[in-house]
Amino acid sequence: MSQIAQTSFDPARVATPAYVVDLALLKKNLTLLQQVQETSGAKILLALKGFSMFSTFGLVREYLQGCCASGLNEALLAHHEFGKEVHVYCPAFKEAEMEQILPIACHISFNSLAQWQRFKPVLEAAEGNRPSPGLRVNPELSTVEVALYDPCSPGCRLGTRDIELEDADLTGLEGLHFHALCEQNSDVLERVIESVERRFPKFLKQVKWVNMGGGHHITKPGYDVERLVRVVKAFRERHNVEVYLEPGEAIALNTGYLVTSVLDIVGAEEKTAILDTSATCHMPDVLEMPYRPQIIGAGLPSEHSHTYKLGGTSCLAGDVIGAYSFPEPLQLGQKLVFTDMGHYTMVKTTTFNGVPHPDIDTYDPATDELRVVRRFGYEDFRNRLS
Repeated sequence: MSQIAQTSFDPARVATPAYVVDLALLKKNLTLLQQVQETSGAKILLALKGFSMFSTFGLVREYLQGCCASGLNEALLAHHEFGKEVHVYCPAFKEAEMEQILPIACHISFNSLAQWQRFKPVLEAAEGNRPSPGLRVNPELSTVEVALYDPCSPGCRLGTRDIELEDADLTGLEGLHFHALCEQNSDVLERVIESVERRFPKFLKQVKWVNMGGGHHITKPGYDVERLVRVVKAFRERHNVEVYLEPGEAIALNTGYLVTSVLDIVGAEEKTAILDTSATCHMPDVLEMPYRPQIIGAGLPSEHSHTYKLGGTSCLAGDVIGAYSFPEPLQLGQKLVFTDMGHYTMVKTTTFNGVPHPDIDTYDPATDELRVVRRFGYEDFRNRLS
């Protein structure tokens, strides 16, 4: 059964398909993250790879210190739309990208010694703003069950291993960056930190800051916030460094919805409801992770009297969200509400098959305003092509 009984807004008011972010729920998450900053001494950044809804940045910037970007375009978005600290990491930078990143970045984390050595002279020669350079390391502690999302899987290209730093000249590097988590609790972070301290003791002695990456499920019910605070404070005191956390999912966790309508019902023995949304286009993690998103008022197959597979509007045969049961038969035009659709949805959408992109809406319970922030059309589809 869906964990959320109902939305604070009336789905009947929503033109579908549409992502709807509840600003009060977003503020609730941000308030908790602000408390973590105050009690732990860490600075928390918004990871744009998870949540880039810049129409909400006016609210987010009141609580967080800045953004972390995974390349040039996200860095530009952070600079122009967020306006605070910009931290940049990419598996590999191009020279033309670096020229645009240097004037706007606070920190730049390199993935390899080769990248650092290539761009070190560029940073040293930079006029005006000079970002603080860091190196991403690989703790080589694999804790993520899904290999696709495991940054410490064997042979992973992300981060430099301790064996590569033996006898290496690290002069000029001011930061250490690691990322090893995915939707995990603070006990796992504690284990990762132990691995980092064991593998990179010499490097830790020279750096001014440590970025502990993302994957911290801080705003998920049951997350051990007290342990996080304790672990981060102890680390800061041991190494006398500034600590950054850069969650993406934790910012928007349980704040967003995807509202969709039933367009058709096909099949005789096994019924499939065709929706005006798509797993492959609008919620790709359903297929990649994979996972089964929750729908308000729906249950597991056969939990209620009427079970349907839910399919999307693309031509991909596997564009199926899953099987759900409902207390009453589904009707054409009926609206269904998928929960927790704020993070890793809008940032990963495609226009495959020309499937229309959902609207992006906000809802403010304080004023009961349902606002269509962005509506997409043919030109958006066309302009991604040539």
